[in-house]
Amino acid sequence: MLASGLPDIVADDEDLARFLTSSSQFNALMAKPAVFLPSARDRETSVFRHGSEPRDALWAIGDEHAAGSRTIRGAAIVSARDVRVALLDVIAAEPPPRHAAIRGWPLLDDDPELQKARQKERAALIASKAALLRR
Repeated sequence: MLASGLPDIVADDEDLARFLTSSSQFNALMAKPAVFLPSARDRETSVFRHGSEPRDALWAIGDEHAAGSRTIRGAAIVSARDVRVALLDVIAAEPPPRHAAIRGWPLLDDDPELQKARQKERAALIASKAALLRR
């Protein structure tokens, strides 16, 4: 068990929240695929192990651990199973509490264009399965 009380292994049926800090990250229907792309710094995507309910708890996690100086405008909720169907993995990565990382992105340092294309394909697949919650 982790300090948060969650299991070490992220189960397929767990919901994950990717916090959205700009209205440009989503449209009326969905989160844009780019929000799921990995960070250039650590080559992973930060998510939190929490579903859409209770919303007060979801927004509190975002405000405390993901927002920094930004405002949380929404969240994209996707299951760990949907991430794994995109041939990626979700690994518990605390602290902060409930934090996890999407890892296993295609890395082709010798062909950055192909790398970006493959990452975009996987991000689009995840985004197509994600539910958008607007704050």
